[in-house]
Amino acid sequence: MSRRPLMAGNWKMNLNHLEAIAVTQKLAYSLEERDFDAVDVVIIPPFTDIRSVQTLVDGDRLRISYGAQDISPEKSGAFTGDISGSMLKKLDCSFVIVGHSERRAIHGESDELVNRKIRAVLDNEMTPIFCIGEELAIRESGNQVEYVLNQVRAGLKGLHKPDLKKIVFAYEPVWAIGTGKTATPEDAQEVCSAIRNELKKIANEEIAENAKILYGGSVKSANVVDIMRQTDVDGALVGGASLDPEEFARICKFHRVI
Repeated sequence: MSRRPLMAGNWKMNLNHLEAIAVTQKLAYSLEERDFDAVDVVIIPPFTDIRSVQTLVDGDRLRISYGAQDISPEKSGAFTGDISGSMLKKLDCSFVIVGHSERRAIHGESDELVNRKIRAVLDNEMTPIFCIGEELAIRESGNQVEYVLNQVRAGLKGLHKPDLKKIVFAYEPVWAIGTGKTATPEDAQEVCSAIRNELKKIANEEIAENAKILYGGSVKSANVVDIMRQTDVDGALVGGASLDPEEFARICKFHRVI
């Protein structure tokens, strides 16, 4: 099964709107047509940068997609600080990150809330990048696979098969995010393969085989090739390295080596 790779750059709380324009331009100029023909490239800026990125992408007809780092489960109303799905859709966002480990840990987001946010993304015809992953203690206990699969089951609870086709999964071992530590390619394959097998049970084999499963956790150009050689890894959710447009471009060009 050949799945088109997806490289998503999560800028987190970095770059103002002027810096966002500069980074997006440099990224586009660092990639060639053959790169865009081989890989889907996505940037996920802070909310305050999205409009600037939209204007640049549309105006210059860049072959880069963009999205948001979070979404409110609510449609509208007295929810100070929240951003609704309809607001993001109006900005032509294609993707929304849901369930990132930083949201879970810092903001206490539960599996139930993640499930509601996934529904909000789907209701607004965008693609959720559904993040799951274990902390170091879980990894050391040897229970990482079952822990992650429980997150998958909870996040997908109540969703119908047509919706499951639209979800991108991102396995991010929490202990490898922003720490410089990286799960081995074999570690990534173990969990990504388990996620795909679980999707066969939850949905069916066709949906499972077509599902895109990304790896996230200190991805850089020096390790992306080995990660992307794994059968069930279809791309990467890149953090810090995506702030450097030349480095992120090198990551997106992994296919030139494989």
